[in-house]
Amino acid sequence: MADSREKSLLLLHNLLENGKFSGLPAGQTAESAEDNAFITMLTQTSLRHLSYIRKVLKNLITRKLSQQNSIGRTALILGATELLYMQTPDYAVINSYVNLVKQKTDRYVAGFVNAVLRRISASRQDLINADKGEFFPQSFRTLLRRSYSPKIIDAIEAASVKEPLLDITCMSKTSSSRLKGNSLPLGTIRLSGRGKISNLPDYDQGTWWVQDFSSSLPVKMLDDLQGKQVLELCAAPGGKTAQLLSAKARVTCLDISEDRLKILAENLTRLHLKPEKIICDDGIRFLQQSTRLYDIIILDAPCSATGTLRRHPEVVHLKTLDDVLSQAAIQKQFLQHIDHALAPGGIFIYCTCSLCHEEGENQIRSFLQDHPSFNIVDLRPKIPSPIAAIVSAEGFLRVLPQHLAALGGADGFFVACLQKGY
Repeated sequence: MADSREKSLLLLHNLLENGKFSGLPAGQTAESAEDNAFITMLTQTSLRHLSYIRKVLKNLITRKLSQQNSIGRTALILGATELLYMQTPDYAVINSYVNLVKQKTDRYVAGFVNAVLRRISASRQDLINADKGEFFPQSFRTLLRRSYSPKIIDAIEAASVKEPLLDITCMSKTSSSRLKGNSLPLGTIRLSGRGKISNLPDYDQGTWWVQDFSSSLPVKMLDDLQGKQVLELCAAPGGKTAQLLSAKARVTCLDISEDRLKILAENLTRLHLKPEKIICDDGIRFLQQSTRLYDIIILDAPCSATGTLRRHPEVVHLKTLDDVLSQAAIQKQFLQHIDHALAPGGIFIYCTCSLCHEEGENQIRSFLQDHPSFNIVDLRPKIPSPIAAIVSAEGFLRVLPQHLAALGGADGFFVACLQKGY
């Protein structure tokens, strides 16, 4: 456990001080997998409650730690996280972080950390009661205000602070029933339990794959796919590819990353599915040079990933307007060349896991102005009434975390379906 806390300390410190989040190494043994599970829980919980914890520490700390002792500030954040949100015994938390800080700085900073953590422990219940669910730093709220009202931002925040559940897409009702989860609208199975993915029923049979409800929507918006020539851009890790192949489409999947394509190939092998082609290339260049016309093109475009904040709470502390605008510029380059590779009458699906309208609604409105031969396919008829709120008046899908709050929430996502004229 001490080693796990040290890894968590270094991971969080690198994010807070350097703006970098390296993630975790893959667990290869039962011990390392358990270690990584604790690190993930600790760091993600600290990031979900970081805004409130910083307020708590500001009220408790009467003197400022020097920049070179910033490791002490990070230790206090993790210690407060365990004391307030993880029910770890006080002595284990305090002793562990005091010893870690003593090893990495000196006994004076360690003594300071000891005193602050003891004050948090003594006031634990009052501090827990005072937590109003603050998740977003002001900088992230400012970013979202470009797209949403304060009331909607509050709802996004309240739904996003909760840890997400596991969503599964199944090939058959048999595997759905064996997984014993809850069925969401449009067929996604949601599991409430935790544990290793490969231990779930039918994993070796390859009858299902992990895929968030929101990510499953683009392919579900398409009609009969059998025999259709589909180009899937930015395809890895392959959830949508599996959906397309299960529906008997003829799929060319492309991604710029060899490593991500290896994961895609491994995932499809487990599922006993095989696309027509797997291509490692720059998607923009591929579109420019394509001599083939596809019936359907799906672009899950590179984006700021702000919609994944439930699973990756670090994004609310890292992403800026510059990140959004730089990704929007790349998306625009993709969009400029879609027409060249899409057959007359063909369908184009554009989607992003971003909450920002610059990467969704605004991007498609601009595209339609520049490409008058394309028309919006209204997606409202495809969405059941219990989740009708995810469809905009224009016929786009705009999923926000609170739209499925009663069922455990959803990733933020945008989907537009367009048809090219003949």
